[in-house]
Amino acid sequence: MTALLRIEAATVRFGDRAALDGVDLDVTAHETVCVLGPSGSGKSTLLRAVAGLQPLDAGRVLLDGADQAGTPPHRRGVGLMFQDHQLFPQRDVGGNVAFGPRMHKMPRERRDPRVAELLDLVGLPGAAHRAVSTLSGGEQQRVALARALAPEPRLLMLDEPLGQLDRSLRERLVVELRQLFGRLGTTVLAVTHDQGEAFALADRVVVMRGGTIAQSGTPLAVWQHPASEFVARFLGFDTIADGVVSGGVAVTAWGKLPVPDGTPEGPARVLVRPPGVLLGPADEGLPCEVRARTFRGGRVALVLGVTGAERAPALEAESTLRDAPAEGDRVGVTFDPGEVVVLDR
Repeated sequence: MTALLRIEAATVRFGDRAALDGVDLDVTAHETVCVLGPSGSGKSTLLRAVAGLQPLDAGRVLLDGADQAGTPPHRRGVGLMFQDHQLFPQRDVGGNVAFGPRMHKMPRERRDPRVAELLDLVGLPGAAHRAVSTLSGGEQQRVALARALAPEPRLLMLDEPLGQLDRSLRERLVVELRQLFGRLGTTVLAVTHDQGEAFALADRVVVMRGGTIAQSGTPLAVWQHPASEFVARFLGFDTIADGVVSGGVAVTAWGKLPVPDGTPEGPARVLVRPPGVLLGPADEGLPCEVRARTFRGGRVALVLGVTGAERAPALEAESTLRDAPAEGDRVGVTFDPGEVVVLDR
């Protein structure tokens, strides 16, 4: 499928530091791509480069096959929504949403129905004459989204779109956004540091590190098979140990763990995702002791120490609230082969 957005070897330097270091990325029409990464990874610089707000030192940005070098931001046909909304306080809701179409000289007989349609789509029907100062944070976010969509951009870009909202509202809005983009067929490039937000919204997740792409894939693929220790730890997986792969198993401080067919033999770093740490009676499997437990809604996160092996890395496990052992309890651990990942060094 032809890419609507193509980024080729994009490089941006600030002094001696490369904020983007030869980044290649394609986004196809109607696709939602979320770029994740810690602060300083280059994700916001990437967005600004596509929008034309940050010049490239090398490389190209193409939209519909056309090189955007020298094209100012307002002529690129993209919409940009920031986390702080940046609504015009002197304009009412309708005036904010109508700003883009008015700048593009859309006639009023088309502009007013467009504003009404978008306010209805984002869940604010009849709000055109409300002052923006009377809106809640979630309502302001919806107005900012409607304003970004109003000029009918070929690409919508979101910069930490839900970053200033409380968690419950973020979780509700991210579902609504995914449904809305699906109905409209919008092509979206978003950056966020919130993993839950990215994995709920995206068709494809891109993880950045130090101005480069560390991994790209569907949310399920990235979550189940992080490509490196950096990606695994960024996603919150810390049950990682040294191992030596030989004969279809990895010999680790936790014992012999099965590895996927075709895994290269030799030294490796091995991840066991928490669902793969299976709890049983203390006299069966690897003997462990519960060091800590954390309540997480209907689940309990457990930290387990290996009995008699103080230098072995701790194991992270999950349990239902009803079945969760107490701190200090002894348990036996076995491993689900499907949750064992050999990481790239």
